[in-house]
Amino acid sequence: MSERKQLTEWVMPNQANIAVLEAEGGGKSLYLKGVAIQGDVRNRNNRIYPKNEIERAVAEMKARITEFGPIAGECDHPDNLTTALDRVSHLIEDVWMEGTDGFAKFKIVDVGLGSVVGGLIKAGMRVGVSSRGSGNVDSQGNVSDFEIHTIDVVANPSAPNAYPTPILESIMKTSLGREAYSLA
Repeated sequence: MSERKQLTEWVMPNQANIAVLEAEGGGKSLYLKGVAIQGDVRNRNNRIYPKNEIERAVAEMKARITEFGPIAGECDHPDNLTTALDRVSHLIEDVWMEGTDGFAKFKIVDVGLGSVVGGLIKAGMRVGVSSRGSGNVDSQGNVSDFEIHTIDVVANPSAPNAYPTPILESIMKTSLGREAYSLA
């Protein structure tokens, strides 16, 4: 078997949703939600991730989140699989499958590069997301033995649908203590 390679993939933001949620005390948190990796389609890196590979990798990532909490992601891809704390821009809070695609929910942190990413989003920039992982690629571009280490925020994703659509959402407490959502 060949040595596993680092694999980085990008997803366009037009299928994810950005939400600004009002936190307790009137503060707001910025979230990114949508397609993180696409299955059964050739991406701009000329690779195809079969649905079964994505399902397994997403299930493993979800188990890590359940056991250890959110997974940190960076602003842009580094040249290795290690996440550097000084480059963290967001926390991956949840992952799941819809059809052939892996989806994720990210909380943009309000410090360091998270402030940069949040500022760009609020200024109107469309950001994408990109998986960073390892696996094997055959001569046809088919990926096997895939593991997602994290998902990074990038400017130019390779997956066709990895660009999120902005949605502003605030949470308000009603007089009965229920939460009501408003969309902008």
